[in-house]
Amino acid sequence: MKRSVQPELLDTLPPGDQRAVRSRRDLRRVNGWMRHHAIMAETLQQALSGHALKSITELGAGDGKFLLRVAQTVPPKFLAAKATLLDRQKVVSAGTLAAFAAHGWLAQAVTADVFDWLQTAGDGEVVIANLFLHHFEDVRLAELLRLVSLRAKLFIALEPHRAPWPLFCSRLLWAIGCNAVTRHDAVVSVRAGFSGNELSALWPDKNHWRLTEQRAGAFSQLFIAQKKS
Repeated sequence: MKRSVQPELLDTLPPGDQRAVRSRRDLRRVNGWMRHHAIMAETLQQALSGHALKSITELGAGDGKFLLRVAQTVPPKFLAAKATLLDRQKVVSAGTLAAFAAHGWLAQAVTADVFDWLQTAGDGEVVIANLFLHHFEDVRLAELLRLVSLRAKLFIALEPHRAPWPLFCSRLLWAIGCNAVTRHDAVVSVRAGFSGNELSALWPDKNHWRLTEQRAGAFSQLFIAQKKS
């Protein structure tokens, strides 16, 4: 199945549109079914090998609930000194930021274009992305990964696995009550997803990084880039 990137409806709707609000709620449920927060938490713990987590940035963080669930899943020794929730839409609520604080994380929401932000941001420890990279065509995605490689020591991404079974299941989201926006975007997401070593091939500096790319669960592609010490 050839990779195909098409616009997703959620990206075109105003943040306050009720269809968008409902779709973001659907996505939290879909993430739960895909176990993305658990996979991300497990991957972080393995990659950091017991070291404390000092700073983490999520690209395309949306409402921030995904990273919040990760924070609630990892053990206390992974308390983050700083968490940055980056998205071009302002949809992180005060309640979500308060929930981070209650769990010992200092979180801030940043509204900016990811390319602009990466070009001006300082060095960071960990950068993650959840269901975000598939929005970009390969040329643009390669540039995004290049910018990440200049800022981070560890990059972890969870994306749709592009294959017949995930595509088939993406058409069944009506069964768990997802709205029309989510149902449309799910199919588009899988067709724009990744398989094999496609993300690894786009990473710019393979000599100084350890790259891992593999299927995670039934529906997802996991990519890890860790800078060699």
